[in-house]
Amino acid sequence: MVLTILRNLISNAIKFTPKGGTVEIGVETRRGVSLHEIYVKDSGVGISKEMQSKIFDIGENTSTKGTENEDGTGLGLILCKEFIERHNGNIWVESDEGKGSEFIFTLPVI
Repeated sequence: MVLTILRNLISNAIKFTPKGGTVEIGVETRRGVSLHEIYVKDSGVGISKEMQSKIFDIGENTSTKGTENEDGTGLGLILCKEFIERHNGNIWVESDEGKGSEFIFTLPVI
């Protein structure tokens, strides 16, 4: 499940980052709270505040075309959220339109 989460987040970062942009992947372990914090950050098109409130909700249609007109289903982030929550973690996004996005999720240290 974790590989599926990473594959989806990295794929989205690439899809929404124009040529010449950057994608960064990292992990930080927060020992005081026994969590791994994993992030996928890009320098892409970003996500509007309105869309940010909907992208993890199955009741919303949030599918958008990538920078090269790639199609999507709008289900990848919903699946990521479900998988992360099944592992007692959380996921959220920090983004500004035109400045990129950072998807961050936590998983308990085992």
